[in-house]
Amino acid sequence: MSVKTHGFLEFTSTIRLDFNSKMRGGMSEVNHNQFIYKGDKKMLLRDFSPDFTADFNDEQQARASMQKDAADIAKFQDILMAHETHGLLVIFQAMDGAGKDATIKNVMSNLDPQGCEMKMFKAPTEKEVKHDYLQRAAQSVPARGQIGIFNRSYYEHVIVERIHPEKLARQNLPESAAGKDIWKKRFRHINNFEEYLLDNGIHVLKFFLHLSKEEQRKKLLERIKRPEKKWKFALEDLEDRKHWNKYMKVYEEAFNQTSTKIAPWYIIPDNHRWFARAAIASIVLKKLKSLHSKYPNTSEKQKKEIAKAQALLQKESKKTKP
Repeated sequence: MSVKTHGFLEFTSTIRLDFNSKMRGGMSEVNHNQFIYKGDKKMLLRDFSPDFTADFNDEQQARASMQKDAADIAKFQDILMAHETHGLLVIFQAMDGAGKDATIKNVMSNLDPQGCEMKMFKAPTEKEVKHDYLQRAAQSVPARGQIGIFNRSYYEHVIVERIHPEKLARQNLPESAAGKDIWKKRFRHINNFEEYLLDNGIHVLKFFLHLSKEEQRKKLLERIKRPEKKWKFALEDLEDRKHWNKYMKVYEEAFNQTSTKIAPWYIIPDNHRWFARAAIASIVLKKLKSLHSKYPNTSEKQKKEIAKAQALLQKESKKTKP
């Protein structure tokens, strides 16, 4: 029997790939667990196929699923805002050309601007580089009742800076903080930071858009050719492409060290962006539903205030009648 390969490698008499999907109102509902990078299993990115599309028959079906979930995300965002007891931080990491911007735009298009904020982690300024590397993130964490979106994140400091040591050198760290154990220490800092956030009601969702090298080549060519995308092109993208294998190894180590039970990494197949967006929308919606399923109950004090307000408004209506 042929299957679409993806998921966790299981070693029995043969190697097989496990996935589980079911239909939901005519649309495919994907088992989210298959995307989780299990750090304790010392997995590899090649364990995940960037071409995977679950049981979606075509792009139209996936778009319909994403649009429905995006509308529901807005509904449960409103419920999140009403409670103000939990917050949600959504992190996107990827190689250049993976479509982070467009994915955020499509999946989060229905969000209430009053209840969300997006942070783009570009190269730190001269002032920012003098602070600890988590400072920018700590300042941008969403409040309880809010959704925060990080387009790239503090993970740049354990990924990009390993490939480009000159970026680490800019920080002018003391020798004790820049030794051979720096990455091990930073992984520990990040895990502690995410645990600290959860202890304060802020949940973290982490997505890696898993694009193949060949698909990235096509996307970068498209970026060069299309007028509305040319402005995004930077020669640095091609320089980083030369280090593709190094990046994959660095990402794998980061995932192995920081994909935890409280904040796992989701490796999202991204060769077909319509699938990536449908999968992410489904995961975000499920997370929001797990935080609150309905609006908060009205307290006795609120009930009295509502009754008083209603009586005053009704009395005012009677006075204004001709």
